[in-house]
Amino acid sequence: MTESGPLDNMLAQMEQAREYVDIDDGIFERLKYPERTLSVSLPVEMDDGSVEVFEAYRCQFDGARGPFKGGIRYHPTVSEEEVSALAGWMTWKTALVDLPFGGAKGGIICEPKDLSQSEIEQLTRRYTEGIRRIIGPDTDIPAPDVNTNPRTMAWIMDTYSVYQGYAVPEVVTGKPPEVGGTAGRVEATGRGVTIVTEETFEYLGTDVEDADVAIQGFGNVGSVTARLLDERGANVVAVSDVTGALYDPDGLAIDDVGAYVASNDGRLEGYPEADRISNDDLLTLDVDALIPAAIEDVITVDVAERLEADVVVEAANGPTTFDAANVLTERDVPVVPDILANAGGVIVSYLEWVQNSQQYSWELEEVNRDLEARLTTAFDEMLAAYEQKSIPDLRTAAYTIALERTADAHEYRGLFP
Repeated sequence: MTESGPLDNMLAQMEQAREYVDIDDGIFERLKYPERTLSVSLPVEMDDGSVEVFEAYRCQFDGARGPFKGGIRYHPTVSEEEVSALAGWMTWKTALVDLPFGGAKGGIICEPKDLSQSEIEQLTRRYTEGIRRIIGPDTDIPAPDVNTNPRTMAWIMDTYSVYQGYAVPEVVTGKPPEVGGTAGRVEATGRGVTIVTEETFEYLGTDVEDADVAIQGFGNVGSVTARLLDERGANVVAVSDVTGALYDPDGLAIDDVGAYVASNDGRLEGYPEADRISNDDLLTLDVDALIPAAIEDVITVDVAERLEADVVVEAANGPTTFDAANVLTERDVPVVPDILANAGGVIVSYLEWVQNSQQYSWELEEVNRDLEARLTTAFDEMLAAYEQKSIPDLRTAAYTIALERTADAHEYRGLFP
């Protein structure tokens, strides 16, 4: 079976939720298309003096609820279709957790591992120049994503500020604290995944203490989730990266794994204190929770038919294909959707943007308290929709809330001209 790409998956998810929510046909048709996508070519002088041209995009999907918001990723697989799907998912994510934002996403087609720090900085600044006409603190606020980080955001902020003639920290979120970043932003997505996993365990009657968890991906999100769940007493039995997976049925020593990765160029490869298994084996382990925290489309129909986890919590964007999600629904395996599970990052990005706008900073405890309150409220609202409307799966329940809120914004604003 040939499965659809991420944009087709997102549109299919929208159509599946349509049955359970009353939306005007004209408005629903508008919701299926991005408002605009900018394609830019980025010439960069490489360290050896040659010039290489990179392709990049910024998609602004829907701005009915507020300024566009979304990350920027650097990856060889970036495409216009991918950033459109990710911008759409961000639209539904911000609506589900009730933030006054629309959805956007950006990306550069590149392999960061093959670039020097200087080349990445030049690439980032050239990209910022290319998209600066459509971003801004009141229009579109980028953030980190795959292979980007606080330093990347500082370069974007600086480049944008140079053109404005003064510092504009609120143009991006996920910055270092020294230039307006907020406490808790770096670990916000992983903390959010942890909170949602705990809420899910409570709903299913599973105790997080001694629960077996497998996490695909050990980047920022996966590693933070692993550490926080380990601190709460869960047995993180498997983690992985592009080099493969580590497995210990008694639970990995997550602090030790993290220290090894930090000393090994960010890779799990060669870690001696656990068995080696494949990423495919990790996805089909018999565990209480499987947390895909890498890239999209890793849970295919084939994986879904063999998956043995009691619940899937989607830390990555779009890790489960549409057809695979239907297989899991038929098998009564609940899937907590990405638009809720990984919303911690955009929630704390919103808090950072508010603080920058007010020129005032909050303590970490206040940021984390607000994050948890917003996520648990959204989780409860999703469950209420799921149960009251007899919706077959949690993703569709989440979409009914997000689509209705976005459609309501369009209804009130009308269509101009």
